[in-house]
Amino acid sequence: MRDHLQKQKPKGISNRAIMLGLILLPINGYWISQLEVVRYTHLTLTVPFTNVIFILLLVTIFSLIIKKLIPKLSLDQNEQMVVYVMLSIASAIASIDMIQILIPTMGHAFWFNTPENEWEELFWRYLPMWLLVSDHNVLSGYYKGETSIYKIEYIKAWIFPLLWWLAFILALVFVMLCINVLVRRQWTERERLTYPIIQLPLETTDNTGKFFKNKLMWIGFAISASISIINALNYFNPSIPQIPVKRRSIAYIFSEKPWNAMGNVQLSFYPFVIGISFMIPLDLLLSSWIFYWLFKAQQVTGSMLGLTSSSQFPYYNEQAFGAFIGISIILFWSAKTHFGRIIRGIFNIKSDLDDSSEPITYRKALLGIVGGGLFLLIFSTKIGMSIWVVPIFFGLYFLLGMFVTRMRAELGFLVHNLSYLKPSTVIVTLLGTRSLGAGTLTTFSLYNFFIRTCRCHPMPHQLEAFKIAEKVNIDSKKLFAIMILSAGMSVIVMSWIILHLYYKFGANSGYFEIWTIGLGNEVYRQLQNWLYYPTETDTTAISFMGLGFLFTIFLSFMRTRFLWWPFHPLGYVIANDWGMFNLWSCLLVSYLAKMLILKHGGLKTYRKSIPFFLGLALGDYTLGSIWSIIGIIFNITIYQFFP
Repeated sequence: MRDHLQKQKPKGISNRAIMLGLILLPINGYWISQLEVVRYTHLTLTVPFTNVIFILLLVTIFSLIIKKLIPKLSLDQNEQMVVYVMLSIASAIASIDMIQILIPTMGHAFWFNTPENEWEELFWRYLPMWLLVSDHNVLSGYYKGETSIYKIEYIKAWIFPLLWWLAFILALVFVMLCINVLVRRQWTERERLTYPIIQLPLETTDNTGKFFKNKLMWIGFAISASISIINALNYFNPSIPQIPVKRRSIAYIFSEKPWNAMGNVQLSFYPFVIGISFMIPLDLLLSSWIFYWLFKAQQVTGSMLGLTSSSQFPYYNEQAFGAFIGISIILFWSAKTHFGRIIRGIFNIKSDLDDSSEPITYRKALLGIVGGGLFLLIFSTKIGMSIWVVPIFFGLYFLLGMFVTRMRAELGFLVHNLSYLKPSTVIVTLLGTRSLGAGTLTTFSLYNFFIRTCRCHPMPHQLEAFKIAEKVNIDSKKLFAIMILSAGMSVIVMSWIILHLYYKFGANSGYFEIWTIGLGNEVYRQLQNWLYYPTETDTTAISFMGLGFLFTIFLSFMRTRFLWWPFHPLGYVIANDWGMFNLWSCLLVSYLAKMLILKHGGLKTYRKSIPFFLGLALGDYTLGSIWSIIGIIFNITIYQFFP
């Protein structure tokens, strides 16, 4: 019996779609740099990326217009979604969680070394000079500005380290793609995960134009656009009333003990978050905000019991890691039949598995993981990481990537910071810094650019791209290669844009926002603390990891045994996340709206209401993008719709 039904033959990817994506890539990169590096406005904190949705909207509108004039020149949905995938992958690499951290890290330790911090004596000898820029003359132009990157000595100093980092990033992206090939069928075809994040781009590019003819969509669009316009006018003229949708603190309500143990509590009603979150399954919506408040309840309980003497109580980061491990084990266990068939097929043991429709065969995917892993092993040990730490570090990193990918495909939550799950933090907690050595700790620090948070992790975008390929009949084999191309081009283009700006205006001139210097400080001060103050295994933290693991197993058991059980363990993991801190109230609104519609209107009414909520999101994205473009053109500060 074949593994799946015969499907329509995928449509090839046109050269003009690829060319359009490559042309838009530097424009997209410049837009990101102007907002995130210069203005501290973050296009890539949430998914789908604001910039990509707006560019896709313009491409769609152009195609609809040109279709009536010169039909042959119009782009169909297949081509438009190729552009979307290319820009999504490129934006993930160009984001505040990748290249924008890497470049400020490369020269920081040498320029900001002082007799007081003693960085030269403390860790210079551990730094890999082949990956960094240490020439003081080269760095002088970088930090002071009023010069140009287009000088031979500057280009020579930067190009070779950046080429090594390019190879490293491509290896990461390639291994992620290979892992996604192995899990795609299980999650997409067998478990039928809903992929909420891709619903808006798919609806926007629908060839029939049905989405743009829907009155409910335009009502939702008009509501969010009106809110944005009014708030933009308020920004210039405070006498115009503001509509309070952006985050604001309500901690003053909880100012007395024990309630003040909750710390800051944010309230927000972002239209785009409410709109996109409406696509999230109801049980996951409920679990998200319920567990956020259960986390706050733990803080209050700790204060009442006098446990706040330990600043880490209730060790929720460690609980979340235990939950993450528990969910990962459950996911692998639920897919054991699928992975067993893959292994039998790879080793030519009797298997009915057909992988001919996959982006690459399972055998090639496994070889890709092994080959890419070997490159990462050699690269990391060359920097100084102990060889026994490398598989632990990258094992945790790719496992976290799979977790975020699964969370996006199933939950569809717009923000997944998860900084408390980064491999270096977990390993230091489990083993202590004393047993790791200076070389390993230095490598952890240099790798901060891709492990700091998971907000812009490329791996979920890859699996979503494969789902898009299935939906609109794109050749996933070619899409596999195009995603690697997009990642590589993004490294090159974004590095060029950032260096151009830094040498022109000066990274330390005050022209740029805090990332330019702050991220370098974060990396090397952490390394300084690790080396100055060695730590041992944190047994208390490990105990709370075990607690989180056991509670997750309990939640999963209840979900599988009792249909009425409403709580999902994913909500437990993200309860302490930056996204939940700022967006819990948006999820509550989406939950209430969805629950009431399903209860009183049924599934038919729910489906009819989807365009309204997608319109809410599209209107917010569109006006927010327009304000940012106006700000860039006229070099002014204007209303920022997020955060």
